[in-house]
Amino acid sequence: MKKFAFVFPGQGSQSRGMMNGYADFPEVRNTFDEASEVLGQDLWQLVEEGSDADLAATVNTQPVMMTAGIAVFRAWQARHGAVPSILAGHSLGEYTAMVASGALSFADALPLVRYRAQCMQQAVPEGVGGIAAILGLDDDAVRAVCTEGAQGEVLEAVNYNSPGQVVIAGNRSAVERGMELAKARGAKRAIMLPMSVPSHCRLMNGAAQQLGEYLKNIKMQSPVIPVLQNADVKSYADEAAIKDALVRQLYSPVRWVETVLEFGKLGVTHNVECAPGKVLAGLNKRITPDQQALSMHDGAALLQVLDTLA
Repeated sequence: MKKFAFVFPGQGSQSRGMMNGYADFPEVRNTFDEASEVLGQDLWQLVEEGSDADLAATVNTQPVMMTAGIAVFRAWQARHGAVPSILAGHSLGEYTAMVASGALSFADALPLVRYRAQCMQQAVPEGVGGIAAILGLDDDAVRAVCTEGAQGEVLEAVNYNSPGQVVIAGNRSAVERGMELAKARGAKRAIMLPMSVPSHCRLMNGAAQQLGEYLKNIKMQSPVIPVLQNADVKSYADEAAIKDALVRQLYSPVRWVETVLEFGKLGVTHNVECAPGKVLAGLNKRITPDQQALSMHDGAALLQVLDTLA
């Protein structure tokens, strides 16, 4: 019996021309047109012609990646794809999952994620924060590196992406120390990521407070499809509990390994990345061999997933 989950990526999966593989799916362009009207910005032009710097700007990346994920989800629905048993999203992708779940309207979610991005950017001035991927050390070793490298500043493990891939974030100088310590302890690689915002660490506490105030005016309802939240790997039906989880997510680590393993405990046999790109599919393959990791990175791949899960 096939039981599948949909997962939605966050920042880092964007690229110019990333929607070109869906040319035969009118729902995709229609979704971008809808989002552009809501935000008063041409997101389709941004994705097709924008510079790498424009696409990487947090205030652009967050609405663009949400729109891309919902566009692919709608293309799936238009081809009578089955309803996933459960959803999850990586960081920003959690908001895409909330829209796909029916808990949050697309029209409300777009300005919400743009506001979230603005709060994050304003919380830590350009150049003050840093974020880096550590490859080849286990979780305990990375946490020890953070403890040693902090030296009075903020340095925390913020994304548990797959076994041997943990992201650290905090003050840029602390992140740089952490990278050197990680290499000294045997890390295969330590790579500073091209993101100015040190997400999911306590430097985001102020942004989280602002987000919480904004969320008070957003209407949410019980998800039709359950969503596993990043902060605690639990799903909630209550509006207040969902909002609380979204606020905590901003300063708490993304527990992605635990999320995918929880899918397995719930009987999931296939997890499907619903968006352009294959970042999560790659992580999910490394987390467990018990689930087949698929991606709908273009139209042909979407049709192939339809066949696989039929």
